Amino acid sequence: MPPVSGVPLGFGRQSSSPEPAACPCGGSAYSNCCGPLIAAEQLAATAEQLMRSRYSAFALAAKDPKAIEHLLRTHPETGQTAAARRKALKESCRNIQWLSLKVLDCQDGGVLDKYGTVTFEARWRDRDRREGVLKECSRFGRGESDEWLYLKALSLGDVTAG
Repeated sequence: MPPVSGVPLGFGRQSSSPEPAACPCGGSAYSNCCGPLIAAEQLAATAEQLMRSRYSAFALAAKDPKAIEHLLRTHPETGQTAAARRKALKESCRNIQWLSLKVLDCQDGGVLDKYGTVTFEARWRDRDRREGVLKECSRFGRGESDEWLYLKALSLGDVTAG
């Protein structure tokens, strides 16, 4: 089936389905946006793609075990075992519902870059129905296999990528 005209997907692709399932990151069809990254079928080409896929993984983690694995795979940490990190992520994701994502700024993080930052706002609601906004500048870098990885949250005043 040819792409449906006017049905944009994340990262500039077009849908072959007239009614795509929406991606949590706001990029349109999940199957052509963050889905392949979360399923480990492809790697993010940019820091922003990885950030969007991590947001989607947080939004879906309570229902999709692949989402938790994506979060673990794309954020190397040495302070805890994978089992302890998995347990903490599952607990956190059961308590927060992610509502929307807005990318505010990207510095570097392109297909040829080694590092980049993405500043974003993510709206959330907790189990007690309280709502809030997480505003963060995330630093990303290339791993040993040239894949994008989330490295850390920066102070909002420290947005240099180099």
